[in-house]
Amino acid sequence: MRVPGAGTAWLEPVPGVAGTWVQLGPDGSDEATRARRARAAAVVVGRALAAERASAQTAAELTARLEEINLLYTISEILGRTVRLEEATRTIVKEVASVVGAARASVMVHEPATENLRIVAAYGFDAESLGPVPVSHPTSVAARVFREQRTIGADDPDGGKPHTDRDYRGRAFLSVPIVYASPDGASRPVGVVNLTDRIGDDVFPASARKLVAAIATQIGAAIENARLVGKERDSARLAAELEAARYVQLALLPPPALLVKAGDVGVRFQSAESISGDFYDVIPRGQHSLGVLIGDVSSHGLIAALLMAHVLSAAAILAQSTGPPEETVQKLLEQVGDELERAEMSMSFFFGVINPVRRSLRYANAGHPQAFLVPGEGGAAHRLGATAPPLGLASQRRIEGAETTWRSGKDLLCLFTDGLTDARNSAGEPFGERRLLETVVRERAQPAARIVDLVFEQVGAFASSVHDDRTLLLVRR
Repeated sequence: MRVPGAGTAWLEPVPGVAGTWVQLGPDGSDEATRARRARAAAVVVGRALAAERASAQTAAELTARLEEINLLYTISEILGRTVRLEEATRTIVKEVASVVGAARASVMVHEPATENLRIVAAYGFDAESLGPVPVSHPTSVAARVFREQRTIGADDPDGGKPHTDRDYRGRAFLSVPIVYASPDGASRPVGVVNLTDRIGDDVFPASARKLVAAIATQIGAAIENARLVGKERDSARLAAELEAARYVQLALLPPPALLVKAGDVGVRFQSAESISGDFYDVIPRGQHSLGVLIGDVSSHGLIAALLMAHVLSAAAILAQSTGPPEETVQKLLEQVGDELERAEMSMSFFFGVINPVRRSLRYANAGHPQAFLVPGEGGAAHRLGATAPPLGLASQRRIEGAETTWRSGKDLLCLFTDGLTDARNSAGEPFGERRLLETVVRERAQPAARIVDLVFEQVGAFASSVHDDRTLLLVRR
């Protein structure tokens, strides 16, 4: 078109570029030629400008992709050098928010014990001002994302709206599930990444979804690793505490070297765990008598060991009195009976007093079936039957006693716990009471310690795995 007042000058709009024109001045050619040249120049300029725009757009996209790659690398580096989840996620949310243009961001982690989502890291707001969100929350987008294990944004048709009490400053939000894929292929949600208040355009683009999804996968592995490390740390601490408890418990039990002063005594104790519910003691009473006790709490492990320590301490004190065994066990029941009932545990307990001068063995047996008298001059072992139910098992509060003849220097008191007789071989067959007593009867002329060794050798060869505490106590006086 001609330019008014410009003679033969010509203006031609550049196609595809609004508001841009090409102007040709007079060159001596006719008007049609100038018009044709102007149109051709406009096309060339349009193509050049389009190429420039495409180049700028490509450069911007490459820059964005480079930022995303750098972000993924940075996050991998952060997660690789720390197992402190809160410390790592604080840095991660800041980096993610910066790259995707979010004014606020947070990482929420699932707490199985409470079924809540708890904020472990936040950017752009104070995390402590917001409490945990129940996984079952009916309107929380984060809770829904966790339950459904899918990304939800403000532009999704069924996206819903974020919490009205969160004071979001823009419409845009994006919540991405953090999912952990276990080595066996199964996956489970472990948390949520939340982004809000988009800087610039009030919407998060599709590229942000893909980027945050990739980051969430990394965070999911980190969360699981942190939990595993925490569990291992707790397990190691518990193992150390149990090992210390084992030494304390062993210190409560009299060592075999000390028991030889009481006569021909043999004993061995083997726990199924670090700590045990079995206990025993041999206590001098006066000038001639000797008290012998053994007990077995109905379980094993920490609670059983605590009860064992309490009962053994109380029994060691009570057994030193000169009263009959039934009186000692009666007083023990009065001290520990309520505690056993509260713990819903019972305990078998045998306490016998050997008096060589009176040639007697008087005893009280609270439900401990593994108590026998092995005669020193031949004959089968004789069971020392129960005179009361196990302590803590029944409401009966009266302990009875019994007495049998004792031949000094010949008879053998044989006490053990069911961990020996219940030991099973690979075929599931128990070692049994018969095998144990046959060995003791056959070897009764041997020193007590030698007989104990023989029994444990047999049981060990029969069943190497220890599933219950094993104790054997032999006394000859």
